[in-house]
Amino acid sequence: MDKINHLAPLPHSFNIKNTQDLLKNLEGTPMLPHYNLALLDVTMLYSSIPVKENRAILANILTQKLKAPQTHQELLKWFDVITMQKYFAPKKQIIIQLDGLPMGAPSSGLIAEILLQHIEHSHLAHLTQKTQNYKLLQICG
Repeated sequence: MDKINHLAPLPHSFNIKNTQDLLKNLEGTPMLPHYNLALLDVTMLYSSIPVKENRAILANILTQKLKAPQTHQELLKWFDVITMQKYFAPKKQIIIQLDGLPMGAPSSGLIAEILLQHIEHSHLAHLTQKTQNYKLLQICG
């Protein structure tokens, strides 16, 4: 996990660490009556992650960030091995998971983050830009 995060780091543009981080980021931000504050959270995150689509997103990120095709292939093989192991053992009972990423696996967090970052940058970045353009039109018009 450290290798992939080092070689192809995710931007984490829209993430907050905790409540204190949120409050720090909001400090000094005017909250006018027509402003809306949105919080996005995912229910049953790991079991909701589509593995095939996530692999394609990872392959695209690696293609953009890495120059060495051998490292690219090694990381995709790592992804395949990790995502084929769909079991976890709470309270000493083995549970086989049918969909998504394995619960409790250390790699599941990073793999889920790849998809979340992709969604954020393909949708939220667009909305942020659209809102900024709208504010500019209001100021100039």
